[in-house]
Amino acid sequence: MKMHTITFNQAAQDLKGVIKKIINDKDETIITTDDGSVVILDESECSHMKEPLRLLSDKDALTSLLESHAIRDQGKRPSGINFGCIELPL
Repeated sequence: MKMHTITFNQAAQDLKGVIKKIINDKDETIITTDDGSVVILDESECSHMKEPLRLLSDKDALTSLLESHAIRDQGKRPSGINFGCIELPL
């Protein structure tokens, strides 16, 4: 994913075109102002980023993920996820 930077004035001149380009190209665009900047990205790209961020902010999920990777790095297969009576393979 590439990131483009444009000024507020450039975005204001052709906001519809800027949005269309972001959606079509799946690129992030930074819009800068004198007060700061914002990042605009395609909604589907944002959705794809949310789940990994949620997992990384969940201490238990992150611990499980890191443990599974360590087991895989040793050439072993991590055990499945156990939901009481059902075990799902990873």
